[in-house]
Amino acid sequence: MTSRRGFLAGLLAAGLAPAPSWADLGGPAFLAAARSPAGRYLLAGLSETGAIRFTCPLPGRGHAAAAHPTRPEAVAFARRPGRFADVIDCRDGTPLARLEPPQGVHFYGHGLFSADGTRLFTTENDYESGGGMIGVWQVSQGYRRIGSFKSGGIGPHDMLLRQTPGSVQLAVANGGIETHPDSGRAKLNLPEMRPNLSLLSLEGQVLDVMELDRDLHLNSIRHLALSAQGVLGFAMQWQGDLGDDVPLLGLYQPGSAPQLLGEDDPRTRNLRGYGGSVAFDPEGQTLAVTSPRGGVVQVMEVGTGHILHEHALPDVCGLATAKSGLIASTGLGLIAGLADAEAKPLHHHDLAWDNHLVRLR
Repeated sequence: MTSRRGFLAGLLAAGLAPAPSWADLGGPAFLAAARSPAGRYLLAGLSETGAIRFTCPLPGRGHAAAAHPTRPEAVAFARRPGRFADVIDCRDGTPLARLEPPQGVHFYGHGLFSADGTRLFTTENDYESGGGMIGVWQVSQGYRRIGSFKSGGIGPHDMLLRQTPGSVQLAVANGGIETHPDSGRAKLNLPEMRPNLSLLSLEGQVLDVMELDRDLHLNSIRHLALSAQGVLGFAMQWQGDLGDDVPLLGLYQPGSAPQLLGEDDPRTRNLRGYGGSVAFDPEGQTLAVTSPRGGVVQVMEVGTGHILHEHALPDVCGLATAKSGLIASTGLGLIAGLADAEAKPLHHHDLAWDNHLVRLR
């Protein structure tokens, strides 16, 4: 009788063995970077309710990650300004590749795969020229860098795929802030900064650019979300006086003017000028933003722009769309579900969750 091992070996030899998939790891719904109590850094896969499905070690502090659409493979990005982006086999933590940008370039903490998983796109800073770049990497060639193109602005940070009938676009949050590694995290161009939200083709053609009014030029557009209706949500970080009363959350439908949410509501001050992560509810009726500085999550109605709910969660930053609503993570180890007016604790892990929860497709 053929043994199971022999049977599988025969399948492998014939090229008939099932390809590894995320189902091999229990079907994780989210990726998140974290720090252990011992000071070690890791990448974790979480279930729909925040249970840990797997963990993999990281060489340093992570920021966000990109999940391959089919294979249990992820790219973990260093906190900016970062020089590492590690490709990991999430089944056992095996490092598959380390992406290194060209001389004079560093990563900005985010990236994504094309829908078919053949290419990886990374947000980057060409700090010698001060311009934003999108790096392009060929997955089938061991993540070989095959090119780059301009991001449409300065300081590209978050990025997502926006699919419309007949086209696939890269939506890029160009924060507008010029930095240089020699100056650490210092912001070098605040008087002249011009943040924008750009839409690019996958070949780098600029299709659309959205800028806010000039009096909001210090509102750095940093993070993005996409509704089921194709509307872009964007979260901002104010670089001016914290006493200024400015909205930090907005909506953009290409072809229309941007809509700012929470305007004239004094509760926006509770965000303390810092939008950490942004996500729509599953139906696209509300948009939420986190603030680790303020220790709150604010949920705003898309149609009216009004603040519907505010949840107090100390050191909250990660946020993503879940099947039942929204899910958030904190630097104190809490995973919470947000539904209507309630923030419900789901899990508490002995980890300090970092900035983002990344939804697997």
